[in-house]
Amino acid sequence: MYTEQQIIENIKVWIEKIIIGLNFCPFAKKDYVNNRVRYQVQSESGMEQALTSLLAEFEHLDKHADVATTLVVLPQGFDEFDEYLDLLDLANALLQSQGYEGVYQLASFHPNYCFEGVPADDVSNYTNRSPWPILHIIREDLLTKVVELHPDPESIPHTNMDMCDSKGHDYFSQLLTSLNSALDSKHKG
Repeated sequence: MYTEQQIIENIKVWIEKIIIGLNFCPFAKKDYVNNRVRYQVQSESGMEQALTSLLAEFEHLDKHADVATTLVVLPQGFDEFDEYLDLLDLANALLQSQGYEGVYQLASFHPNYCFEGVPADDVSNYTNRSPWPILHIIREDLLTKVVELHPDPESIPHTNMDMCDSKGHDYFSQLLTSLNSALDSKHKG
């Protein structure tokens, strides 16, 4: 079992090397370097616990304007991508039922992420693959502002897929494996 701090450090390296390093999200760097990203590791497994944690994070964001975005990391209970997708559906329903539609939106990351209609081994899936299952809470007002400043926001997904194609499956597989290996070596040491 990894500590919360080890998991957070692992996520930070993933953000630095992949999300920012490969510019998968051109909006991520500013909030990351300004420490406006909150990391919440949900130590208990199960749908109910994950949804309770997510609701608590919506409420935390309501009260803390200095936090730009939150990553709810789910190290237990959502290894299977289909179960994670069930959680994502319930999480989006919770967001709507609690009146947060238009306030926050969710982005999703998972070690086995697979876009609908795309083969599991397609390299484009790496745009949403992460070391751990993650529900990413994004403030819609901040997202709207940064998207308006971007010269061509619609091109971002295609640019990311092109990046994946140019780097190749082995590159991403080895990179994610190295993140997990580094975590394992720290855990043992």
